[in-house]
Amino acid sequence: MFRFRLSLVAMLALLIPVLASEGSRSESECGDSKESPLLSPVGGERWAAGSRHLLRWNPASFPSGATVRIASSTDDGKTWSEQAPAAPNTGRYVWKVPDAPGGRGRVRLSAGSITIGNSRAFPILPSQERTDYRWERVTLNAPFAPRDGAGALSYRGKMWFLGGWNPNDKRHFPRICNNEVWSSADGAQWELVKPNTFLDRSFDAASDWEGRHTAGYVVHENRMWIVGGDVNQGHYHFDVWNSEDGKSWNLVNRGRPVPWGPRALHYTAAYRGRIWVLGGQTVPQMAASPEAIHRDVWTSKDGVDWEKIEPQEPCWSPRGMIGGSAVHRGRLWVLGGGTYDTPKYPARNYYSDVWSTRDGVRWTRHTEAAPWEPRQYHDVAAWDDRLWVMEGYARANRNDVWYSSDGVNWYELPNTPWKPRHAASVFVHNGSLWMVAGNNMEPDVWKLVPAVKKTP
Repeated sequence: MFRFRLSLVAMLALLIPVLASEGSRSESECGDSKESPLLSPVGGERWAAGSRHLLRWNPASFPSGATVRIASSTDDGKTWSEQAPAAPNTGRYVWKVPDAPGGRGRVRLSAGSITIGNSRAFPILPSQERTDYRWERVTLNAPFAPRDGAGALSYRGKMWFLGGWNPNDKRHFPRICNNEVWSSADGAQWELVKPNTFLDRSFDAASDWEGRHTAGYVVHENRMWIVGGDVNQGHYHFDVWNSEDGKSWNLVNRGRPVPWGPRALHYTAAYRGRIWVLGGQTVPQMAASPEAIHRDVWTSKDGVDWEKIEPQEPCWSPRGMIGGSAVHRGRLWVLGGGTYDTPKYPARNYYSDVWSTRDGVRWTRHTEAAPWEPRQYHDVAAWDDRLWVMEGYARANRNDVWYSSDGVNWYELPNTPWKPRHAASVFVHNGSLWMVAGNNMEPDVWKLVPAVKKTP
C-alpha cells in the first residue's frame, strides 16, 4: 500500500422511486440558503425517517466556547423535541431523522439568547432502512498472504483476487507488490491460478503485468481488465491488460501508452459498455512527474483508444483514492475520496460528498456532506439496490459500513465484526457483498447477507 511514511497509503425498504435527474437541483441546493441561517438543512430536502444527516452551521453564529442545544420538530414547528442538550459548537452534528414519515421537519439550534433554524420545513419520507443484514465470517486464514489494494472482480462464477501490496513480506512480495492471481467460488476455498512472476529486475514488463495495487480493475467485454497502476516501482504504469482465464494476460495497448498518464490512485469503473477512468493524481516524491491532481474523465471501448470528457460545472473536486466502483440505477457514482500528500500540496484532503452522472459530462450532487466520516482508500459498491461505503482511512483505519438507496439518505450498519482497515478488496458476488483482506494485513474473508428469517 502507499504507506504512512513507508510507501503511497504510509507514504503515499421503501425506496425513493426516482433519483434526481440531470439538470435538477442537487440535494444541497434544495431551498434558498439565503433564507436560512443553517447551512443544512435549509428546507425542502427529502430526508427519510431514521436516516442520518450532517447538520451544518457557521460556528460564528454563537459566542466563542458556547455549547449548542439542538432540538427538532416533526410538525412544522408546533412542538419540539430535544436532540442534544450541549453539542460542541463545531458546525457539524450527525443527526438521525425522527421516525415520523409524513411529518414536516424542522431543526433548531440555540445557545443563550441566540436561536437559528431552517426557515421552512422539509418532508420526512418513509424509512429506507433494512434491519436484517448480517455478516458471516467465512475464514480468518485464507491461503493467500495478507495484502492491501488487491484487485477484486467477480467473473464467470468466481471471485478473482489480483496482485496487492505488502512490503514487509519479502517472500511473497519481493518487490513490494506482486502479480499473482487467486480465485474462489465460495470464499473459503481459494486456488492460485497465476503464481507471482514479479520477482527481480529480470522481469519483462511486456510479457506480464508488473506487480501493483490500487490500480483500475473492471470486468468488461467478458474479460477481466487491469488499467494502469501505482508508483511503487518509481514509475507510473501506462499499460492496460485483459484476460479470459486469469492465467494468461494480454497487453492490450502494446506500443500505445494510455493518453491520461502519468497518474495513480484513479477511480475506475465499467459503465455503459465502456471502461471509465476518473480523477487520480501524480505522486512526484515517489515517481518523477509534474504535480497534478485530476478531475477529468476518460473513457474507452477497447482500452486502446481513449476519449477525454470535460465535466461541466458543478462537478466533484479533484480527487481519487476510491476502491471498487458503484454503478447504481443507471448512473455512475463518485462517493467521497481524497488526495494523497505531495510536496506542493502537503495536506491530504478527505471528502464525503456524493455525485452521480449518466454521461460523465453532467453531474448531480446528491449531498455536499454525507454523515459518514470523510475518507480515502475506502471501498464502494452497488449491491442489493443500494450504494455502499465501507472502511477506509480518515487519519486512522475504519470499519464502519454505510448504505443508501438514493445517495441522500444514509444508514449505518451496526456492529461490524471485522477489524478496521483501508484498501480492502470488496466483491459483489453470488448474491452477497464480500469484504476480503486489506490494510488489517490478515487473510480474512467475510460476507454480508440478508438474515435468514426463521419459520414460526
